[in-house]
Order: sequence, then C-alpha cells, then structure tokens
Amino acid sequence: MGQIRTINRSGSRFYFDPDKPDLKVPGVTSVIGMLPKPFLQHWASKMTAELAVDSLDFVKGMAERDRAGAVDYLKGAARRYTKARADLGSDAHDLFERLIRGEAVGRVHPDLTAYRDHFREFLEAVNPELVRAEDIAWSDEHAYAGSFDAILNVWLDERGKPTPDRSGERHTVIADWKTSRATYPDVALQMSAYAHADRLVDAQGMSVPMPDFDGACVLHITDETWAFKPVRIDREDVFATFLRLREIFTWDRSTSKTVIGRAIAQAAGQLVTGTQRRAK
Repeated sequence: MGQIRTINRSGSRFYFDPDKPDLKVPGVTSVIGMLPKPFLQHWASKMTAELAVDSLDFVKGMAERDRAGAVDYLKGAARRYTKARADLGSDAHDLFERLIRGEAVGRVHPDLTAYRDHFREFLEAVNPELVRAEDIAWSDEHAYAGSFDAILNVWLDERGKPTPDRSGERHTVIADWKTSRATYPDVALQMSAYAHADRLVDAQGMSVPMPDFDGACVLHITDETWAFKPVRIDREDVFATFLRLREIFTWDRSTSKTVIGRAIAQAAGQLVTGTQRRAK
C-alpha cells in the first residue's frame, strides 16, 4: 500500500491508484473544468484593459524599450491575478486545516489575519466535530478522484441552524472551504462527486468505505466576512450532471482523438516539372 501519486497533464490533474500503479483517473476539479465558462473571456479582457489604463505611462515606456515584453505583461494580467488568488487560497486552506484540527495558531501573515479570525468565529458559532480532513475521495465505479477539505459532524436545530452546545440533531456533512469572491454553483458538483465516491483514501494510501452523508456545506470566507451554507448533492440531479461532465472529459481527452481517420483520398499536391527537378 503506497501513497497516492498525482500528475498534471494538459492542464488536468490525474490520480494514480495506490493499489494499481498503472491506473490513473482524472481529478474532480478537472472534470468540472468541462463546464463552459464564456464569462472568462470577458473577465480576462477586462483585466487586461484595466491594467493598461491604470498604468499607461509605465506600459508606454516598456513598449518603447520592448514591445513584445509589454504585450506579454498586459496579456498576463488575468493569469497573475489568478495565481495570486490561488496562492492565497492555498495558504488559507493550510491555516484552516490547522485550526480545525485544534492546533493553536498565533501570528500569521497580515494577508491571512482576517481569514484566521473568521475561521475562529465559524468554529465558535458552529462548534463542528472533525471526522476527516484532506483525504482523497475515490470512485471506482465512475473513475475519478479528488481531495476534499473535511468531513464534519454538526449539530442543528429543527430550523437547520447550528447549535454550538451540540444540543441539536447530529448531521454528518462533507464540507469545503472557499476563499473566492463568491460561492459558485459548481461547488455542488464538486461536493456531490466527493460524497458519492466509493471510498476515501488517507495520506498513507489506506482505503475505507465512504460514509453516508446527511448533506454538504460550504464555508465561504473572505477577508471581510464568512458564511456557512448548505449545498445540494442529490444523486438524481446534481451528481447526475457531474457524471455527464465525466463523460465529456473522456470525449475531450480521449475519444475525440480517435474519431477522424486518415485521409483515404486527397489532393495530389503541386506539380513539379522535370525542369524544376533538374535545377535542384
């Protein structure tokens, strides 16, 4: 039994089965990446335009010295912003895992201070019990895998509100931390994939059956506020949509490359005369 190994290929992450080293499956977020995102083109264009307008003199001076460098600087605006947000999200997730495991966390980078304080507020307001954190959900039936943030026990009253004294009814939920500007609907696809996987695999590669869940929740934390929200993960609608995306992933990365064969008839090409051949 070994640890799960991952690789990135063509922008997608793949997980290798620790028991079958030759078997790899796509990651959950890579499958969800099959969703069309037409708004991204507008957003990227807006980022580039705003950078150009906000730094006209700087870009002008750069272009006079190195036009290609100025073009690269402008077209990289969206990529640099995305990387900065991803780096912040990774650091915040590391912090959240330490806090949910009960580790005493003192001073942190100033950029993370608000996130630390808001997560502590969540812990006080909800008082969840950690079941698992940062393990891998693995589907043998549908061939996908992904790392989830946490499995929690939370106690809720008859209105579905948390009871931090744990006087309400206990619910086992799959939970996800989000530090994006908003919570987006595709989090339901992500969490339904985790919840309906066959097993979970720990850091040492040991597998146990996936537990039954009463639901799912997303904790959305920004530098300004936090909110703990229920998320639908029903099999008939949400998970079924994820499975359709799983089929599209196979089409995009595999099947589509096999559907067009070699030409069985084509143009003969440009005529080469005898004079041209002798001139060579």
